[in-house]
Amino acid sequence: MSDGVRDEEALRQYVEKMARFLADWGFPRMAARVLLLMMAADEDSLTAAEIAERLSISPAAVSGAVRYLQQLELVVREPVPGSRRDRYHTPHDTWYQGALVKGGLFATLAELSAEGAEAAGGPSTPAGSRLAEMSEFYEFLQIEVSGLLEKWRAQRGIVT
Repeated sequence: MSDGVRDEEALRQYVEKMARFLADWGFPRMAARVLLLMMAADEDSLTAAEIAERLSISPAAVSGAVRYLQQLELVVREPVPGSRRDRYHTPHDTWYQGALVKGGLFATLAELSAEGAEAAGGPSTPAGSRLAEMSEFYEFLQIEVSGLLEKWRAQRGIVT
């Protein structure tokens, strides 16, 4: 059990380890590093310069990463009044939002797989059968993920 004292080196190692893990699964590594740094920061928001300094990366790398994360709604950009700088923060429900945005991925994969099955001659052909099963699998995941997200929202009291 922790005594409430931050271990900066352990957090740095966590950010890098988790970013490598997410990168192995296809998430852009720099975006993962930025997201996890922001999740592990005690501050509510960080500037691009603060992110760059803490990760020892270029401002251009930060810019690309936050742009990607904004598209997924995992990071929000807010201008600093009276300045040309912006601050970035993660929404309170970051992981739920990310799953919600990505949730449509399964429906799209199901649709595309069904198209592939038809192009392969339908489910009565070997290739069509594999692709039809792939479509059914992604349809199943879409339904199940949607249900799980609703349960999570209910548990957390998230109102839409």
